[in-house]
Amino acid sequence: MPEDSPRLYLILPAQPDPDALPGLLKAAMEAGDVACLLADTGSLPAKDAERIVAVCRPLCARYETALLVCNAGLAKLPGVDGVHVSGRAGDIENLVSDAVKKFKPGLIVGAAGLRSRHDAMSAGEYDIDYVMFGEPAPDGYVQPFEQIEERTAWWAEIFNVPCVAYAPAILEVAPLTTAGADFIALRDAVWNDPRGPAAAIADVMLAIRNAPVPDGARA
Repeated sequence: MPEDSPRLYLILPAQPDPDALPGLLKAAMEAGDVACLLADTGSLPAKDAERIVAVCRPLCARYETALLVCNAGLAKLPGVDGVHVSGRAGDIENLVSDAVKKFKPGLIVGAAGLRSRHDAMSAGEYDIDYVMFGEPAPDGYVQPFEQIEERTAWWAEIFNVPCVAYAPAILEVAPLTTAGADFIALRDAVWNDPRGPAAAIADVMLAIRNAPVPDGARA
């Protein structure tokens, strides 16, 4: 696999079971190159969210996977490596600016919820570590894949800030790899696979390895 092939960015399943989570994470992390794990604890009570982070922490440390959180209030917990900022409230520039001031350089700061090219470029003007395109909304909505692919290719061609592209299904991993994503984000495609996360991740790694490479892109 080329050295600049995309790495994996896993998003926890919605409403994760803390008792089942260690086994699921271990299977996924042993099956592929998982660079980041996003503990998207959504609207869970603070105590439950902290428990989820505590469950993820030792596994992330063992597999050298960055542990990211959506809730800035969890960033103070031991073992948390970064904060994932979503602009769904419509004020992405202010949210990113505040997060960069508060958490950089000690923590990773990523920007998501980028509804337009303008939003993405505005976020990219700050000292962020990645932009994400196509991630699921809180209600589960995912934008059409063609939009995710197009936005990824546009960003990869012009900008230096790494791009995380969300793949709703495994069959969409190869097109996002070809488009130039630095990281492939996955959630339901891994956790809802009836074969288990290890088999899903193995298929993802194969898709990345076999993805068509455009002229002038990855060697």
